[in-house]
Order: sequence, then structure tokens, then C-alpha cells
Amino acid sequence: MKVVILCGGKGTRIRGVDDSLPKPMIPVGKYPIVWHIMRSYAHYGFKDFVLCLGYKGNVIKDFFLNYRAQVSDLTIDFADDRKITYDKVHEELDWRVTLAETGEDTLTGSRVKKIQDYIGDDETFMLTYGDGVCDIDINELIAFHKGHGKLLTVSGVRPPGRFGELDHDETGQIVEFNEKPQATGGRISGGFFVCQREVLDYLDAERDDETLETEPMRNLAKDGQMMMYSHNGFWQCMDTYRDYALLNDLVDDGKASWVKW
Repeated sequence: MKVVILCGGKGTRIRGVDDSLPKPMIPVGKYPIVWHIMRSYAHYGFKDFVLCLGYKGNVIKDFFLNYRAQVSDLTIDFADDRKITYDKVHEELDWRVTLAETGEDTLTGSRVKKIQDYIGDDETFMLTYGDGVCDIDINELIAFHKGHGKLLTVSGVRPPGRFGELDHDETGQIVEFNEKPQATGGRISGGFFVCQREVLDYLDAERDDETLETEPMRNLAKDGQMMMYSHNGFWQCMDTYRDYALLNDLVDDGKASWVKW
């Protein structure tokens, strides 16, 4: 089963971290956030990826084309036609990664439609965004999807609150303080979709400006073909510098719950 990752957005809200990088390549710890997402899927045995490239897609291509050199110690022997010996390979992968150019200004639904040929004959594929990590159990997600028989499963998450939450009694005495609690209200889409290939029929091949989250998903819902998998664990997107700092702090402190490898 293939994993499609949307990696083409410009990430304008996170400017200032490193403007030379597309958002999926912004590092969390030693590696880009998209690598963390891919590692999460690979942990469950899903290692066939299709990355939908757009803004600064060449940076993503360079990372994977030169992956071994970037994660290894190496020796270059200039006396032997610059022969390269990899001395310590710190991260050896067995992934298959398709890097598909889908257009710099193309929107999410149109990006997915453009990689339709790479889905091949697969009846089911997974889809997510290249800027959010999650400790979701992929096997449970897929089992839920197969169990309901609809075309699309979206993972519903509770995003962390932006401000401290004060739990107090009737006198005003604080009984509990949570710095960044999860929102206690409704859920939002956290990505981590599971799709039947018929989802592609809801996308218009003639357009570059179709947003997956508007007409296609609304029509799927109207047709009774969309279900929500409730995820109560960790989920965090990287929209702002504050999100970037939070994710890196979690990795540095050994508290990154999505890191299961």
C-alpha cells in the first residue's frame, strides 16, 4: 500500500526558521519533518512513498538523492578517481520513494490527482500532509478503514491548546494548571487519511486549483463516503516557529511520542 505525502506548499506562516527550505524539509532534531512522518509509516511496514513536490521541490530531491552521504561518515579518495567509501552508515533505509513534480502553485486536491498513475492498481492508499507528526497506530487506522467499507477515512485529532488552561474551584483557587492541554472541544482533521482509489474520481484532472479539503471532501461526506478515526494521542503540525520549537524540544528531551523506531 502506497503512502502519498503532500510536500508542495510554501509554508508562508513559518518564515524565519530557514527560508531556503520548503516546510517538509525543516529539521526536527537531525532530520526533516517529512523524514519523521515517513519513519512513522515505515515503522508499521509501509515503505512505498509518493511525495507530491512543488515549492522548492529540488531541495527534497537533493536530500533523497544524496541521502546516504548526508547520514554517513565517508572517505573520498582523490587519488582513485574520487572513489567514495561510506565508513559509518547511521541510517540505512529500505524505502521506495517516488518524487513527483506536481507544480509550484498547485493545490492539494490537484496534487493528489496528478500522482494518480503512481498509485498503480492499488485499491487502497494512504495520504497525509508533509508537516505534521502523530503517534497514531497505522495498523489500527487501516483496520478501522477496512471495517466500515467507505471510500475515505480521516483521522480526527484534538489539537493542543495555545494557552495555559486553568482548572479552578468556586472560590477561584487553582486546582490544576496545564501548560498546553489538548483542546476539549471538537476534533479537526489531522491528515493521516486512508483512501480507496475511487476517491480519485472526486478530483478534477483539468484543474490545478482544487483543494482536497473543500469540494472533494464535502462531496464525499454528502455521499456518505467519509468516516472519522478518532485519535486521542499526540498530534502536532508545524505551522509556526512556536510549533517548530516545541517539536524540537520534545525530540531533545526524549519526549517525542511519535518516535517509535
